[in-house]
Amino acid sequence: MAVLVITGTGTEVGKTVTTAAVAAAALAAGRSVAVLKPAQTGVRPDERGDADEVARLAGAVTTLELARYPEPLAPATAARRASLPPVSPVAVAKAAAELATEHDLVLVEGAGGLLVRFDDEGGTLADAASLLDAPVLVVASAGLGTLNTTELTARELRRRGLDMAGIVIGSWPDSPDLASRCNLADLPVVAEAPLQGALPAGAGAYPVADFCAQASGWLASRLGGTWDANAFISAQGV
Repeated sequence: MAVLVITGTGTEVGKTVTTAAVAAAALAAGRSVAVLKPAQTGVRPDERGDADEVARLAGAVTTLELARYPEPLAPATAARRASLPPVSPVAVAKAAAELATEHDLVLVEGAGGLLVRFDDEGGTLADAASLLDAPVLVVASAGLGTLNTTELTARELRRRGLDMAGIVIGSWPDSPDLASRCNLADLPVVAEAPLQGALPAGAGAYPVADFCAQASGWLASRLGGTWDANAFISAQGV
């Protein structure tokens, strides 16, 4: 798995912290890691972006951002409003492939969900994943409403013939409600893909040393970790 594409079922589901956890686990295993952010929106030129946050949490990763737009909008809209060139799936795939020649693992973190548009031609992260023939990890929320958005994302990945690497819950609450606990059993069913991890709520605010030490325990073996889905589900009383 030289390239792993990381998408979400929407915004604010924990994509960046999940990307950082995967990077930290890979680094702990002695692998070299690059993080590619195709389009960063909603930040000024002097502000830290998502790739910078991954590097802060995970450690010595190579970071690359292809484009940055000031307004917190979909990349195609933000590019158009800023009169800046958009990012194309071809450019994303080319950058990821180049990084893969020098790194053991390249993590491509999308913006928003799988079909958020990069450009006015309708190019998306899914198109870039197709060009790369890369597996796609889906980061989902824990609670009510996640089943629908996760199933829609999974169906689109299957329609395109893409490998869904699984689901990571980007923020598992300290006191999960009934819906969240039931979703642990239901998410793999509706997505037809396994749970590959669950990050504790607020993990992005952990001290860096604690984040790096614990990251592998939040992720399953496919992502370089030790997390066990069955044990986690059992512990939640599902």
